Amino acid sequence: MARITERKRGAGSRSRRPVIYIICEGSETEVNYFRRFKTRHSNIDIRPITSKHKSALHLVERATGTIRQEPYYPEDGDQIWCVFDRNGNTNEELQKAERIASQRGYSIAFSNPAFELWYLLHFTDQKSYLADADAVIAKLGNDGYIPNYSKSADYYDALLSMRQQAINRALALQEHHTSKRIPLLHRDSNPCTTVAQLVELLQSRANQS
Repeated sequence: MARITERKRGAGSRSRRPVIYIICEGSETEVNYFRRFKTRHSNIDIRPITSKHKSALHLVERATGTIRQEPYYPEDGDQIWCVFDRNGNTNEELQKAERIASQRGYSIAFSNPAFELWYLLHFTDQKSYLADADAVIAKLGNDGYIPNYSKSADYYDALLSMRQQAINRALALQEHHTSKRIPLLHRDSNPCTTVAQLVELLQSRANQS
């Protein structure tokens, strides 16, 4: 499989917007959500990409290989973000994935237990343990936040007005775990999501010309 090649731009190269590659563990929920950040006035190019890899380690190790023949110019502002959930990853696997990502200059948006926690934080200050993705989805539906939740549905517009609340709650959760010396990429950081950092990046630049 072709790999991203880090290239040096030659003199006189045509100007291009920095590209944010978002390598998503899921094929629907995450891709549908991040795709909606694209606007005609954006000063970045947002490219959500589905990966077949579910484990954190494999997703990070293969991040470059999942993008075929795509230019990658980090010196011009290009970034790679790996988006994945806790799933069956061990703490050792999460730590190794984090280390490899750091070495390669990638960023990580991690959710424990699942990406849907990011949606849930738009509605409530979730602090108690959630067993898995099904538990998060059940809470979204049972509490009337998103009835009949579907992974293939687009909830971007419905969540937009509550985004800053979700960011604040996500950052507060991160601070809570950090204060207890629990690494964010750890099975014990439940509930936790660092999707907020990626969202802050995208929203800060998606409406700039």
